[in-house]
Amino acid sequence: MIAFNQPHLTGKEAHYMYEAVYAGKLSGNGKFTKRCQAWFEERYGFRKTLLTTSGTDALEMCAMLCDLQPGDEVIIPSYTFVSTALAFLREGAKVVFADSMKRNPNLDAEQLESLITPRTKVIVPVHYAGVACDMDAVMAVAKKHNLLVVEDAAQAIDSFYKGKPLGGIGHMAAFSFHETKNITAGGEGGLLVVNDERFVRRCEILWEKGTNRAEFFRGEVNKYGWVDMGSSFLPSEVNAAFLWAQLENLDEIQTKRRQLWEHYYERLAPLAKRGLFSLPDVPDYATNNAHMFYLVFPDYEKRTAFIKYLKENGVGAVFHYLSLHSSDFYCSRHDGRSLPECDRYADCLVRLPLFYDLTIEQVDYIVDTIEKLYAE
Repeated sequence: MIAFNQPHLTGKEAHYMYEAVYAGKLSGNGKFTKRCQAWFEERYGFRKTLLTTSGTDALEMCAMLCDLQPGDEVIIPSYTFVSTALAFLREGAKVVFADSMKRNPNLDAEQLESLITPRTKVIVPVHYAGVACDMDAVMAVAKKHNLLVVEDAAQAIDSFYKGKPLGGIGHMAAFSFHETKNITAGGEGGLLVVNDERFVRRCEILWEKGTNRAEFFRGEVNKYGWVDMGSSFLPSEVNAAFLWAQLENLDEIQTKRRQLWEHYYERLAPLAKRGLFSLPDVPDYATNNAHMFYLVFPDYEKRTAFIKYLKENGVGAVFHYLSLHSSDFYCSRHDGRSLPECDRYADCLVRLPLFYDLTIEQVDYIVDTIEKLYAE
């Protein structure tokens, strides 16, 4: 069976984890935490970065920094993971769902103006499959209405919009290092990015359980105490050490993933031209970080038959999100607007295996199997 995903090990993870353990500093914000954060700030020009225990925690920190009040509204796409919504619901906000684009699952920026009310405070573009949303349009609407922009860049490591790194355009951003992402911090992990100077000091306080402990250890205050809200967002040094081994090899990882992605695209293009499914869309303004290779089928039945056939032939193809606006938890709170593109992706999108240790020969087997399905 070719699994849908398999976490990649560079070979240095255990060595660095051993080093972290025997350095006697396990609780986080040690050598490897600082090394990882500096790497992101230097490579991508992010103003401030903080490792977190998950991408969800990074989103929750973003929501806290937005200083939302009960009833404030936050615009997010319905076709996304539940963490995007939960982070803001926990702060008492009302989630307003946006539809996806026809060309890809990203938020349709042309609809933003129609969703804004006097209660709107935040827009959360999600860079689906690591492909950038139309950030010029998003930022223009945000500037016009004095709104904050939080990039959900969970899937978007090392991806760009018009030469700008994703995560570095909005006021804040969140990345994920879950084992399904291009790189991982040992199964779970995340990164908060702060690009707006207004939030730099407070983000560190939230990160340190509401204390100014980090300032104390830098010698900036002569004692530390409880000064704000916060939580235990800081990951252990063992997770940071694991992540460092992955970051050292990011360029190699990305190169291999793009080779696999491009091989899929080239071989499946003839079937797509027959109208059997649509291939992934990467707009001219975006780069492709090869996080995911997906197909969009004409209807639910054809997708279901496709997944079943591949499984019977030893290939782990899977669908993705269900629209959040129609979920059991939130459907009664949704305003009733139809979001047809989100529902279409929920019914018709399927993801093919894509991970570093996948081989070209395995991709060929997967495509051969797909060709056999349509030959039959």
